[in-house]
Amino acid sequence: MSAENPFVYRLRVRFAECDPQKVAFNGVYGLYIDLAVFEFMRAMGFGESLVKGPLDYQVVKQSVEWTGPARFDQAVEIFIWAKHLGNTSFTIATQFRIAGDPKVSAVGETVYVLVDAKTLTKTPLPADFRAALERGVPGLCVDHADCTPRPQPTLGR
Repeated sequence: MSAENPFVYRLRVRFAECDPQKVAFNGVYGLYIDLAVFEFMRAMGFGESLVKGPLDYQVVKQSVEWTGPARFDQAVEIFIWAKHLGNTSFTIATQFRIAGDPKVSAVGETVYVLVDAKTLTKTPLPADFRAALERGVPGLCVDHADCTPRPQPTLGR
């Protein structure tokens, strides 16, 4: 459970997520965190059980603080790790950076409660889920921004 070598989710800011100045709306950061956390869960091996049961999780608190913008078409890297594990809850920390820039542009903290997928009642963190959160997925990057350089096609010739 450390920020030293966290899981990274990379996405590209889409036009519809931006204001007229082409800056990502503050409200989309919750969506970005949701996408990144699910990819984190999938990378830990819990994607299927969270989609089809028996577990699910719900947000009980989320905060985001900004120090810089994310703009249209920029690749954003979201660094993720479990910050705190309770009996039925867990806290995920996130740091946002523009790809290639070491400066943190936003930080988030989300508190989730684990629930039974059918009844939506709180349930204790199972031992394997707790261990996976403690371990994390060090150094793995899931890249949905497709940041690999490619030769540009010549159009119209």
